[in-house]
Amino acid sequence: MSPEDPVISLEDIRKTYVMGDVEVQAVRGVTLRISRGDFVALMGARGSGQSSMMNILGCLDRPTEGRYFLGGEDVSGLDRNELAEIRNEKIGFVFQGFNLLPRTSAIENVELPMLYGRSDLTASEQRDRAARALDMVGLGDRIHHEPKQLSGGQQQRVAIARALANDPALLLADEPTGNLDTQTSVEIMGLFQELNSRGITVVMVTHEPDIARFARRNVVMRDGCIIRDEVVARRLDAAQELGQLREARQMAEVVP
Repeated sequence: MSPEDPVISLEDIRKTYVMGDVEVQAVRGVTLRISRGDFVALMGARGSGQSSMMNILGCLDRPTEGRYFLGGEDVSGLDRNELAEIRNEKIGFVFQGFNLLPRTSAIENVELPMLYGRSDLTASEQRDRAARALDMVGLGDRIHHEPKQLSGGQQQRVAIARALANDPALLLADEPTGNLDTQTSVEIMGLFQELNSRGITVVMVTHEPDIARFARRNVVMRDGCIIRDEVVARRLDAAQELGQLREARQMAEVVP
């Protein structure tokens, strides 16, 4: 795969669910290209086809029709076991609910994808890679902390480090700030922007326009179709937004 090839290439993707005698067309003929190093927010109201698209992009489901190329490989016709291998090797997942194992340290949570995959790394190499991933997300001094000892933002950072453990072609984030307050949300979006600046491809599913403005590109769905695909004209910079939030908080604290 050359640097010019898209990480994601969808060709006339359709997804139909059969519910009794009724067919529901969740995705209707979607064609989409996402280049290496892009940062895309996939948007739309509930029922727009977002969830079905996320499941297809994450190799959690197969399209009814059409072709899906991930990193140059046609994954649209793979069986469940083959899809599971693709998920572990090529996709890093970040979810709204963190999904960390309790009573398990941050570094052990990050090691999990390497334990389940076909990794040739030794235990020591896995530990070193997990430590580097945690350091990348700013938690190098929290590697032995359990989730209950971490804030919500720190837990999401552990989840992001875990998603990076196998050096995936795609980082897929599903409502990654849904359980976080405003300042922590901006901090997490700053982390995504930093990772993206290092060349990591990010696709983020969100219902929040303010969060989508941190991405480089917004793809909007309605009724199973893409109705808008545009570069973000006035992209938010997380570092500046965080500075403004802190300044506003400091001013509020000094007002009598």
